[in-house]
Amino acid sequence: MTIKPLKLIISGPVGAGKTTFISTLSQTSTVNTDELASEDIGKATTTVAMDFGTLDLDGIPLYLFGTPGQERFDFMWEILCDGALGMIVLVAGNVPKDFPYAKKILDFVTSRIPIPFIVAVTRQDLPRVWEPEEVADYFGLDQEQVIGLVATNKDSNITALTALISLIERDLSDQT
Repeated sequence: MTIKPLKLIISGPVGAGKTTFISTLSQTSTVNTDELASEDIGKATTTVAMDFGTLDLDGIPLYLFGTPGQERFDFMWEILCDGALGMIVLVAGNVPKDFPYAKKILDFVTSRIPIPFIVAVTRQDLPRVWEPEEVADYFGLDQEQVIGLVATNKDSNITALTALISLIERDLSDQT
């Protein structure tokens, strides 16, 4: 029996770690649409359409779609989220000024496509970052929906995916 791949969305503001998260995990060459930034966003390149990678996690094939972080590319959020079973919203723990925008992305997507999600606080390897518990309070979420991670660390990213898949499984079992 062939298992249908799970489509998962990785979203968040510019610089939160979406491209890094996907490229760290993907078992195939990633597709990314990074281009030179045409405005000052704090880095040289930005995703203009999507990132894409694949991963087999304990026999479950995953398709990872990363959304662009800039608001001018927000039309891609709904397109990429069509058919998705879950979403991870990344927020850089050392850039709290981006939290309102991350919440805007989360609210936009979940108001149109009600899917399970977690918020992952990146850069947990740096000093002076917000802890997952603080971010959960900011977003008004249960502690189980917010975790910390380091986007360059495969094990950390797998933990995030596992947490999301648990929420998806719980959501699917609640529907039956």
